[in-house]
Amino acid sequence: MNSYQSTGFMNMPPVVKNLIIINVLFFLATYAFRGMGIDLNQIFGLHYVGSEYFRPYQFVTHMFMHGGIAHIFFNMYALWMFGKALESVWGSKRFLIYYFVTGLGAAALNTLVNWISISSIQDAAIAFSNTPSPDNLAVFIREHFPQYYDQIYDKLLAAWYNNPTSSDYIQQANVFVNELIRFKMNIPTIGASGAVFGVLLAFGMLFPNSQLMLLIPPIPIKAKYFVIGYGLIELYTGIINQPGDNIAHFAHLGGMLFGFILIKYWNRTKTTFY
Repeated sequence: MNSYQSTGFMNMPPVVKNLIIINVLFFLATYAFRGMGIDLNQIFGLHYVGSEYFRPYQFVTHMFMHGGIAHIFFNMYALWMFGKALESVWGSKRFLIYYFVTGLGAAALNTLVNWISISSIQDAAIAFSNTPSPDNLAVFIREHFPQYYDQIYDKLLAAWYNNPTSSDYIQQANVFVNELIRFKMNIPTIGASGAVFGVLLAFGMLFPNSQLMLLIPPIPIKAKYFVIGYGLIELYTGIINQPGDNIAHFAHLGGMLFGFILIKYWNRTKTTFY
């Protein structure tokens, strides 16, 4: 059985080291610019393609943005812990290619899932606008924005039920529906998690029997089982899509999926590692 041993931050290979440095610099810049009223997450985070804030470069830049200390810490810790073993085996050039392919693949799958979800919501919004009523609005909110139901009930629905033919309430309802859709479209996706999950997948494939120590519960587990378990959890949480869950689970799965495809392609072509 293989056992992976970390060797400390001082022995990081160049790509892993520079990726961590760049991520930290972007993170510090985010706080520095926030003090000047500039939101770098809004500028460099990946927006839905139909959003007014979407820019093509965001497919790359979102990988260097993070939402908080815990977010960047765990991503960079995982990149350091698993990435340096991969870079040592593959070499710097191939590891860098892999990192960006998985990061871009994660963004692509996340964008596709968002497009399917938002397109469905837009179709439901059109159906509501054709037959507006308090009952139909309640159904629309419960199905697509349940976390805002109580707020909208207090602001509109309670009064609309008492006067269901009011044109003013119909107009307000359409405004609420359009604002909710626009709000969802303008939420940026940020973080290196997609690429990091690709790195985790690669570690599990190259070092399947390496022992990892879980924090909760504190038990050892082979890398291959850890990767499979983590992937199944992400798939489950992505499908159930709990209200208020701000984690891009399908971006994580996209990183793992594209990483799996790329590794299989490399193995099939028998190309010498860089």
